[in-house]
Amino acid sequence: MPQASTAETAPPESAPAEGPPGEGAETRYTFSRVQDGYVRLDNRTGQVLFCGKRSVGWTCQLSPEDRAVFENEIGRLQEENAALKKDMLKRGLPLPSGAKPPPLVQNDRTVLAPDEPRFDRMKVFVEKVWRRLVDLMVSLQKDLLKKS
Repeated sequence: MPQASTAETAPPESAPAEGPPGEGAETRYTFSRVQDGYVRLDNRTGQVLFCGKRSVGWTCQLSPEDRAVFENEIGRLQEENAALKKDMLKRGLPLPSGAKPPPLVQNDRTVLAPDEPRFDRMKVFVEKVWRRLVDLMVSLQKDLLKKS
């Protein structure tokens, strides 16, 4: 989720990114100088971005710590969503339109549902492996009969 800034020069230390605030208004962004650029703090949301000069101008990207937090939250929400779907299905309630059924989990392993595209790809793969194995067995059998 990189965000690009159009400024060709860096903002001054602790400078607001918006125009001068009105009376009693709070500055939206605060910039702090770091080694290779600036850290931009969004004073409304708490979002922290690292801003640096690139070949096409200044760009701002989420700090790595924020990504880890977001990824952990996404994982937690996915697990919660799957639990809610399972609960709905257990109670005999239909899932909302467009919602996919939750993955089946057995012994901490995800089981592919027969209607998933990954299941179809796995089925095709297993069929190819089986055919190759049968062809190999037939070929070995023919070779053994030729030598006898």
